[in-house]
This record gives sequence, C-alpha cells and structure tokens, in this order.
Amino acid sequence: QVQLVESGGGLVQAGNSLRLSCAASGRTLSNYAMGWFRQAPGKEREFVADITRTAIYTYYADSVKGRFTVSRDNVKNTVYLQMNSLKPEDTAVYYCAAQLWTLDRSGTNNPYWGKGTLVTVSS
Repeated sequence: QVQLVESGGGLVQAGNSLRLSCAASGRTLSNYAMGWFRQAPGKEREFVADITRTAIYTYYADSVKGRFTVSRDNVKNTVYLQMNSLKPEDTAVYYCAAQLWTLDRSGTNNPYWGKGTLVTVSS
C-alpha cells in the first residue's frame, strides 16, 4: 500500500513558475516509477511526465517538453514537478501516480494515485 499526497498547486500568472511535490508513505519509492498526470476542466486525464526508479531517464509529453522538469528524491520519498513558463492551457488538477518498475503512461494500470492538486494559470 502506497499513499501519495500532492502539494504546491495554486493560482499563478502566465509565464510564471510553480513547483509541485508528491510525498509518498507506506513504501519507499526506490523500486517505483513515478509520473504526473493532469485533468483540465471538461477534459480527459492526460499524461504529463514520468521518471524511472533510478532517475536516470525522464519522459515528457510534447505539450510540456522544455518547460516542465520531473525529478525525484528517493531519500525523502518525494517526486517533484517543476513547471516553468506556465500557460493558461496548463490549468488542471495535477495527479501523482506510481507503479512498480515501469509507469503506464496511459494512466489506466497504475495502482497508486494521489488526490490531486489544482493549478490555475491566468492570462
């Protein structure tokens, strides 16, 4: 059993930055791939970014590549999403997800999810 809690969301102006955190409990994250998903108002949930268990590789959706950075600290049992150059279309509830070894980027097979944190980007 893994519990994930996101934090760091809020209201920001376009062009500014925000850093999201996902704190895990119940298990250490060393053997888990971690990722971020988001769901905008009236939209389906979409993949944002993920990171391998050793943090050697990262992968980003085209919509955020070059602006967002995912990182992890296995000692602190925390995963981060640094969001720069935010756009109004980034407005969404952001969810943290975890899966042993490899994350499912479709979002359908990941057993552990946080409750989400809301990011609102004003123009």
